[in-house]
Amino acid sequence: MKYTPNRRKFIQSTAIACSSLPLIQGSVQATSTANQSLKDRLFKTLKIGMVGEGSTLTDKFKAAKTAGFGAIELNAPGINTMEVKKAIADSGLPVDGSVCGSHWQIRHTDKDPKVRAKALADLKNALIQTEAVGGKTVLLVVGHGNDGPEDEIWDRSIENISKALPLAGQLGVSIAIENVWNQFCYDHGGDSSQSAEKYVRYVDEFNSPLVGMQFDIGNHWKYGSMGDWIRQLGKRIIKLDVKGFSRAENSFKKIGEGDLDFADVRDALNEINFYGWCAAEVGGGNLERLQEISANMDRVFNLV
Repeated sequence: MKYTPNRRKFIQSTAIACSSLPLIQGSVQATSTANQSLKDRLFKTLKIGMVGEGSTLTDKFKAAKTAGFGAIELNAPGINTMEVKKAIADSGLPVDGSVCGSHWQIRHTDKDPKVRAKALADLKNALIQTEAVGGKTVLLVVGHGNDGPEDEIWDRSIENISKALPLAGQLGVSIAIENVWNQFCYDHGGDSSQSAEKYVRYVDEFNSPLVGMQFDIGNHWKYGSMGDWIRQLGKRIIKLDVKGFSRAENSFKKIGEGDLDFADVRDALNEINFYGWCAAEVGGGNLERLQEISANMDRVFNLV
């Protein structure tokens, strides 16, 4: 089914009430701002699964805060609202968003309409549960290229995800699409000269301020210049993920290790006037390890 202009107009109308949400960033600036600091503009968060310290949720929230993080991302659906609210109150650490935990197995690109219906239900539940604990974004992997020709899964996923936009607008929670190795919107067997052009077109197809990118800085360094991708995506980036990567070794690394050009990344983030959360997505551990991750983020983004 093609994504028709009428559907676009309907989706846009459902989002009007949320058009003032401070989630989509401003326009790209004309001149380089490489020397400007990202301090007070880029804020550190991390995935709940990275926190190996503590036996209770409150313990884990306190550990993340002690390590220097300003918020935490949960997995949804599956949030225990009362438990999370207690952890927030006891630790003083807010929830900034969540990750839709079923998106790899239950996909919006699946050929089976029953599977897509379940993917939509999970996304809607994630939006509801995230809003209930104060979060503003749900990270989403839209599907997988193995589910069919690109034009088919493109239309299929946009049509399915769009059905969640009225609810997202009602709740004030954005859908943050992550760029991952899912063989969609890039050439998985290609080289490092690729651009973010397809991601730009994909996000724009929704024609909604409720859909943007949770751009993972490390995931596609193998395939292109992350600074250039950030410049191309511009205001579509509403949140960041970060990890290290080495093209030379073809492997993921700790934040700051490998050959990823963080100087250009900083320049690009300043150029698009980025303000928002950046989530660490690397191997976690105890408090000492979390402090290391926090310090690595401080270093690569010049936050101190």
